[in-house]
Amino acid sequence: MEHRVVVTGMGVVSPIGCGVELFEKNLFAGVCGIAPITRFDTTDFKVKLAAEVKDFDPLKWLTKIETKKMDRFTQYAVAAACEAVAQSGIEGQIESENLGVYFGAGIGGFETFVEEHNALLTRGPARVSPMFIPKMIGNIAAGQIAIRFHATGPCICVTTACATGTGAIGEAYRAIRHGYAEAVIAGGAEATIHPLAVAGFSNMTALSQNEDPCRASIPFDKERAGFVMGEGAGALVLESEEHAKARGVVILGEMVGYGSTCDAHHITAPDPSAEASGRAFSLALREASYTAAEADAVYVNAHGTGTPMNDVTETNAIKRALGEDAYRIHVGSTKSMTGHMLGAAGAAEAIASLCALNAGKIPPTIHYEIPDPDCDLDYTPNETKDAPLTLALSSSLGFGGHNSVIAFRRYR
Repeated sequence: MEHRVVVTGMGVVSPIGCGVELFEKNLFAGVCGIAPITRFDTTDFKVKLAAEVKDFDPLKWLTKIETKKMDRFTQYAVAAACEAVAQSGIEGQIESENLGVYFGAGIGGFETFVEEHNALLTRGPARVSPMFIPKMIGNIAAGQIAIRFHATGPCICVTTACATGTGAIGEAYRAIRHGYAEAVIAGGAEATIHPLAVAGFSNMTALSQNEDPCRASIPFDKERAGFVMGEGAGALVLESEEHAKARGVVILGEMVGYGSTCDAHHITAPDPSAEASGRAFSLALREASYTAAEADAVYVNAHGTGTPMNDVTETNAIKRALGEDAYRIHVGSTKSMTGHMLGAAGAAEAIASLCALNAGKIPPTIHYEIPDPDCDLDYTPNETKDAPLTLALSSSLGFGGHNSVIAFRRYR
């Protein structure tokens, strides 16, 4: 038996707002979260901008002792999960063995790793913190969330680079659909705005070096020249329809499709043929029972990083999946506002997709100025657009060739 899977809670920590209400408001207002880096001195760096999380107070969710035991990426993850669980009201209303956690990070405790390595070099092995490993390991956000909510069902850490958040949500959907869990807290987190990470991404020419916040993260624009690093976390509570209805909880949307493929092409570059990425779209659309008649009511929250190759490849992937219908759908990249949140991106963008679906509005791709003939779809430039949506897809294409696409409908 296959179960319908619904969304009953959402939580987000992002460069344009902590909390779904503020995130959604700023999303439709086209607020830019990109600004000069404040976390470290960028004098010797080619890259000067990032999309940092502002006004995050971990003590809203954690004690001081707990924060000292968590890397920043885990703090973000727990905060997002707490908001999602609170909205869902599921705590105390489910058997612990029926509640799972599917949560990942593209990199994990990066800051902790560097700090403790520096301690080793400067102060010796005896001064490396006993909390080093449990703060740094990539699965610890999932573990901390499970501990917090006594979720003794399946607890899985997904790590698929930039596709992490989307993949975690997709795999959680499958677990519920096929009866391995009644509900899952799913999403991703990242906190890598750090000198070493910025230097590494910069030296592989992945990051934009533009110092104008209005021209740094410009997905699908002809002058795009790399992504802007972001950070944060996103979390969804996914639940079987039967369990949600039995609780009488408000249902925020239905997850109806998931496609997962790999380019198997290159460690960082997408396959320009878009065969596998296009197939990920096709799989999600088929599972969502998409028909050509609804093309005008479809929104794709694109991966849209603003790198030259990614945006062309993703455009071609959408065309492969939809054919001529691709010119009728609504596309946009919220990374123009949030920057690239890496392992958190797909989770935050799933929330953006649900916000769009329920509001009947397409978030804008801000700071879009110069069309690229190789990117010739409707990218919702600069202004929010009203649209009576029936289907929303969110796509993520990660280093290593990981492609994930998830699909949502309004619940009825």
